[in-house]
Amino acid sequence: MQITTKAIVLSSLKYGDTSLSVRAFTQSDGIKSYLLKGVLASKKAKIRPAYFLPLMQLEIQANHKNKGTLESIRDVRVGIPYQTMHTDIVKNSVVLFLAEMLGNSIQEQEQDESLYNYLEYSLHWMDIHPLSPNFHILFLLNLTKYLGFYPDTSYQNSPFFDLLEGSFSRTPSLNPLIQSENLESFKKFLGTDFVALQTIQLTKSNRRELLKIMIQYYGLHVHGFREPKSLAVLNAVFT
Repeated sequence: MQITTKAIVLSSLKYGDTSLSVRAFTQSDGIKSYLLKGVLASKKAKIRPAYFLPLMQLEIQANHKNKGTLESIRDVRVGIPYQTMHTDIVKNSVVLFLAEMLGNSIQEQEQDESLYNYLEYSLHWMDIHPLSPNFHILFLLNLTKYLGFYPDTSYQNSPFFDLLEGSFSRTPSLNPLIQSENLESFKKFLGTDFVALQTIQLTKSNRRELLKIMIQYYGLHVHGFREPKSLAVLNAVFT
């Protein structure tokens, strides 16, 4: 079936000597994987490898056979051109990290319009605004709304947040918990949007610890989740 859709690139890997395997989150069908045959062989090819950098927002014409095999792309163009995402060194490190987190977290092979809209908006925001060092934390927290495990914000005055239950607790348990200073940092992000990010002040150690907690939260709620390899690079950038 031929289809025209928006798509956000999650990853691309060299396949053989001349081809690329691309995994993308599409507006029409959720997660899709494509094989771009011979795209590395010719500099004059209409479909170029530069289109498939992490988190590029594209408009593609594709053939979807929906048989669980690699699909094909007939044509591609940039949907939303980025100004800074791949040229700013700090932003690019965040891009690599978020692309890996999204690739490890999104599993739907069906249309999810609200999730696509969130990603499209958030990535465009990141591109056109100065980067807050807390952007990726809020991005991941708000992403959980669409993945089905956004924290229950009832009883926020409680001294603990239970990561497994996804809710605040008045008493400790054997589950992983957020408490004390980390809990105060965590609560600053609940109900916050990107506009208000500049008002959130964290120390470098607070930020690193909160990100570690956020990744642990994903690990508890996303089946088959793998800790991102790009985390070390991201931590180095914000140290």
